[in-house]
Amino acid sequence: MKTNETKYKRPKYSLEFKQDAAKLVLEKGYSLNQAADHLGISLSALGRWVRAERKPSGNESATKKPGLNLGDHDELIRLRKEIEQLRMEREILKKAAVFFAKEAE
Repeated sequence: MKTNETKYKRPKYSLEFKQDAAKLVLEKGYSLNQAADHLGISLSALGRWVRAERKPSGNESATKKPGLNLGDHDELIRLRKEIEQLRMEREILKKAAVFFAKEAE
């Protein structure tokens, strides 16, 4: 049975917005709740952005692998998409080479 409900779509925020929002908490002294309310964003999203931008302390770096900051995370996503595109193009070229090799016989 189909329903006419549409799936909730998360809003997309720019890298600069995410970094600035995290700076409100990390550098300007806002609490997570204050900053989230002020910016009109979810508390969980802001919490992720703050954790991503927070520099690991000496204790954390010894026990956990270092996390990516927001800029590195966005670049990683972009590079993964680019790798997938290149893999698809390579597969197409392989198939074309096999096709033309058979045709030339």
